[in-house]
Amino acid sequence: MSDQWTALAEEIAGHAQNYLDGLTRVAGGEGGDAIWSLLLVEVAQVSLAGAKLGANEDVILSGNYEPPLSEDPDIDGVRTALAERLEAVDDYAEVFDPYKDTGVTPYRLSDDLTAVAADLIHGLRHFQAGRPHEALWWWQYSYFNTWGNHAGAAMRALQALVAHSRLDVAEETTTV
Repeated sequence: MSDQWTALAEEIAGHAQNYLDGLTRVAGGEGGDAIWSLLLVEVAQVSLAGAKLGANEDVILSGNYEPPLSEDPDIDGVRTALAERLEAVDDYAEVFDPYKDTGVTPYRLSDDLTAVAADLIHGLRHFQAGRPHEALWWWQYSYFNTWGNHAGAAMRALQALVAHSRLDVAEETTTV
């Protein structure tokens, strides 16, 4: 594996771990009134990592074979905690694919955020097992197949929430 691929794997692993740590903290109750802004930053940062994966040439595994891993950890507790924290805004509408499927689809922020986490975890497990090339392949493949779409949808929803919280305020009256 070239130094370029090794450096990219290390960078993506760092972004993936930061996203997982931030998501876990928010699900655990951190963030207070800034939860939407914090989640927006987490999703934007991991989306940058995904964009770098998308901009690189395809990562091809030797023999086109992914070494097996044991079952990925269950993160449903994080999803449930996020759903509870985001209850009033968890459900939203999204266009799945603006070029092929232009119908509006119901989404849930909690599902999107944890779908991204699940794919990142799978790649991190390859990385931590000393298989950075497999990690890159998984992250790139799953970015195009699943988590890139979920991250993009979540980022649009979170940006809308942050914008509404800042722009949809009653006019303040000032006395002179």
